[in-house]
Amino acid sequence: MWKRRKGARPARILPLELCDLCAATFPQDEAKRGYVPDSSSVHPTNDGYDGLRALTTCGDEHFEELRRQYLRRPYVQEELWAAKITRVLTTGPPTLTMDQLGCRTGLHEPELRRAIAWHNERMRRYAAEE
Repeated sequence: MWKRRKGARPARILPLELCDLCAATFPQDEAKRGYVPDSSSVHPTNDGYDGLRALTTCGDEHFEELRRQYLRRPYVQEELWAAKITRVLTTGPPTLTMDQLGCRTGLHEPELRRAIAWHNERMRRYAAEE
């Protein structure tokens, strides 16, 4: 049985981060962090970050590579609105009317209808591919 010296402290565990590109782990203080535009991303609690994706990478090169990938992706406003609707429908009390949905998402009825149409078209396209 191993015995610890009297007064010896256990090794301090350093929190690690995971690179969003290569999945390498590294110490938190070495992380390169930032936000990129992404219409599919909504923040769970702060809608001021909706449309922005948080990135964490192991260095500048990986951050720039991910940034370039996201900048090539089209930013679709209806996709962002659909993500906001999904967030509302999956958290809190159920929404029954368009007015209630509008109040909880901050969207107007025409935006809600465009988002729902965009979502439904996308689901039809995926169903046809299967």
